[in-house]
Amino acid sequence: MTQSQELTPGAAPKVAVLTDERQALEAARAVAELAAKEAVSRDRARIYPLEALSLFSRLGLGSISVPREFGGGGLSYRTITEVFRLISSVDPSLGQIPQNHFGLIQYLRDEGTYGQQKSLFKAVVEGQRFGNGGPEKNTRHTREVLARLRQRPDGLRLSGEKFYSTGALFAHIVVTTAVDDQGKAVLAFIPQPADGLEVIDDWSGFGQRTTASGTVRLNEVWVNPQWIVPVPAEDKPSLRGPVSQLIQAAIDAGIARGAFDEACEFIRTQSRPWVDAGVERNADDPHLQADVGRVNVELSAAEALLRRAAALLDGIDPTQLTAEIAAKASIVVAEAKVLTTSVALKASEKLLEWGGSRATLSQHGLDRHWRNARTHTLHDPVRWKYYAIGNYYLNGVYPVRHAWI
Repeated sequence: MTQSQELTPGAAPKVAVLTDERQALEAARAVAELAAKEAVSRDRARIYPLEALSLFSRLGLGSISVPREFGGGGLSYRTITEVFRLISSVDPSLGQIPQNHFGLIQYLRDEGTYGQQKSLFKAVVEGQRFGNGGPEKNTRHTREVLARLRQRPDGLRLSGEKFYSTGALFAHIVVTTAVDDQGKAVLAFIPQPADGLEVIDDWSGFGQRTTASGTVRLNEVWVNPQWIVPVPAEDKPSLRGPVSQLIQAAIDAGIARGAFDEACEFIRTQSRPWVDAGVERNADDPHLQADVGRVNVELSAAEALLRRAAALLDGIDPTQLTAEIAAKASIVVAEAKVLTTSVALKASEKLLEWGGSRATLSQHGLDRHWRNARTHTLHDPVRWKYYAIGNYYLNGVYPVRHAWI
């Protein structure tokens, strides 16, 4: 039996509800501690972090962003950001698996009806996880939708094929986009298992190896009309993009911190000094010390911008959201995302340089940091972040509204 065949979500176990930041951070540290034990071997053998993911849900971390009126934790974006950063510092694949779960919670907060929120948030509070049905597998770009939701004699039926379906393999509810008979894009929430719904374990990326971000096939899958949420107009103010990108940035910041901390430990305990340095320990090489200092400054700056972005989102009243406020939120998050991307790549590459040849030995698994950083930061190109930031400050042009800005 393959690993993917063993993954049947079934009923969610009884879980906690976390209403205090301290509780949430303690839970995140517990998940991180468990995940750290076999992070290298899981990456090497592509073994999923199922035990840590189960603990993530049981401890109540999956519902910390659900509003308290629906039984959730109602915690701040600052807390959510720190939870993702802590977990991703030891295993960013584990951090990425619930990434879309939280993005979809935000989507429901922005666009769902009260009835939809009540029903779907109840499932989340009880421990169920959303999984991303992914963008289309073969289109011109990620926003083009080919999947179709058709009215049949026996109800609504959805057909299509998706990829980059992070979290779907581990999800209780798969969520995907389709175009209905009126030509409008909608988001459909589909409980697993479902006839005609197939989640295929075919993700082969060289980094983020255990996210299972592969294919979802839908063949005339029945969809409950009560669990269909329209996709809003592109110009409607929303926090979906900033929240999604904030979590992405937190994962990258976690990768950077994990790489930097492991680099310092490896320098102190494993690496040898360069022959011309004239020192006994590599950690006493002044050129290396200066290089470590430079990266530390950049990492501290990235983490500061991440906290600033979370604080800005926490200060927004969603009932008073305007195009101007939404644009500011996107730009501030984009500024953080630029630096977290840069330092994740730099710290993970410098780790190998600082450690020397022995840092490349497979027994250490240090290459996973760069592979994870390079893979995860490809979700949305930084060059478009710079463009959006510059156009905003120079010309007052608001960025486009979607999940990648």
